[in-house]
Amino acid sequence: MIEVKDVTKRFADKVAVDALSFTVKPGEIMGLIGQNGAGKTTTFRMLLDFIEPNQGNITWNGQVLNNNLRQKIGFLPEERGLYQKLSIEEQVLYFAELHGMNRRDARHDLALWMDKFNVVGRPTDKVQKLSKGNAQKVQLIATLISHPEFLILDEPFTGMDPVNADIILNEIHELKRSGVTIIFSSHNMSGVETLSDHVTMLRHGQTVLQGETNQIREQYGRTEIYLEAPQTDAELLAIPGVRKVEPELMGRRVFLTDPDVGRQVFALVSANGYVQAFSQQAPSLDQIFKQEVAKGEN
Repeated sequence: MIEVKDVTKRFADKVAVDALSFTVKPGEIMGLIGQNGAGKTTTFRMLLDFIEPNQGNITWNGQVLNNNLRQKIGFLPEERGLYQKLSIEEQVLYFAELHGMNRRDARHDLALWMDKFNVVGRPTDKVQKLSKGNAQKVQLIATLISHPEFLILDEPFTGMDPVNADIILNEIHELKRSGVTIIFSSHNMSGVETLSDHVTMLRHGQTVLQGETNQIREQYGRTEIYLEAPQTDAELLAIPGVRKVEPELMGRRVFLTDPDVGRQVFALVSANGYVQAFSQQAPSLDQIFKQEVAKGEN
């Protein structure tokens, strides 16, 4: 279990992370979100023991990080760092040995991972010959090759097409089922919403949202309706409490000032007894994220 208690990090007079606390248990995934500069990278660096907090404690199963524990951490940085002139094998085996694996086992596992991730190429191919997507999969293999117990993934889906993103998504789910503790960061809020058991959002180093994803959404109320019905925008906007209507997919999204207004919208669109689609929902994590970012800019 990773436990962060009241952690603060300052650089000169700037507070990069302010009194941050969270717990992530084995088999759980926490999404760490926020704009660039919110404090996510600083948090990752403290979790990895690259830098020390000014205040607070970070422990893994009650222990302060040491060299033995550090070898059990897998880290995928946002800025990929593969050596272009080395082969896939040279690169991955190097990282595996840093984490205590022997070359024979690592070479065997590399072949399995390349097959599992559908990497186009051979272990002896130079990284510079790989497509961007394949290079990113190789970097992820280098992160996973040592079978980490704690995994930090910074923007794991960047540059991935939908097919390859699904391959990575399925692997993350498999790692979760096997009991790996996972923290990941992404600007793709739909991915965060799909993957995360709980979420922490930072804004200027401060925690502004924290909890289970569905609970966070419900805190904002069911103030949105996805609707497929023949009524015009003008008819919907004439209902007091409907603040705007926007096209979405095959229908429209209706935004309410109060969840109770949904009853009036439903009464209007169901007057003839049939509605193609009506779903009253809490705002998505993406919309909540944008709303909280906007608060910080005011």
